[in-house]
Amino acid sequence: MIQLDLAFSPAAAELQTAADDEGTRSRLQEAKDWEDELIRWLEVLRQDHDNQCPEIVRRSDSISLGLSLIDDSSIAELNLRWRQKSSPTDVLSFAAIESDMPLSSGQELELGDIVVSVPTARRQALEQEHGLERELRWLVSHGLLHLLGWDHPDENSLAAMLNKQERLLGMDGNVQVLK
Repeated sequence: MIQLDLAFSPAAAELQTAADDEGTRSRLQEAKDWEDELIRWLEVLRQDHDNQCPEIVRRSDSISLGLSLIDDSSIAELNLRWRQKSSPTDVLSFAAIESDMPLSSGQELELGDIVVSVPTARRQALEQEHGLERELRWLVSHGLLHLLGWDHPDENSLAAMLNKQERLLGMDGNVQVLK
């Protein structure tokens, strides 16, 4: 099984009031909830050879990534700096891998960083009529797929990506190869 080094920045105390329940509150505060799920998702994505996953990720025994849960003003600053868009967004991904990167045996692979706006996630959860925890999981899975090279420049690629996210979220702790 893959080892994951997760650099987790929990939601600030004022953002934790958005939690619907204890499970969501834990997601906003605890790295362990995310570590377990990210490991499951990575294992499945690595095993599915019909899936877009860089070979370097498939071969790596140890992966590192960052996950930050922040507010709208902080994500708006990042969005302006990196995407030249002056408004908040729900999730940003900053990939660190390139397809031709050398990786020596035993070396940890840095995937990059996922940044999620908790207030935007909360608004979207209300609009979609589901809980904040599901929305956070949806956004983190979207960010992870971006770190692995997925993109959605057209409707077909967006549909494929959203379908993969639904399958990841539907795993409920089961590790299975997604088709």
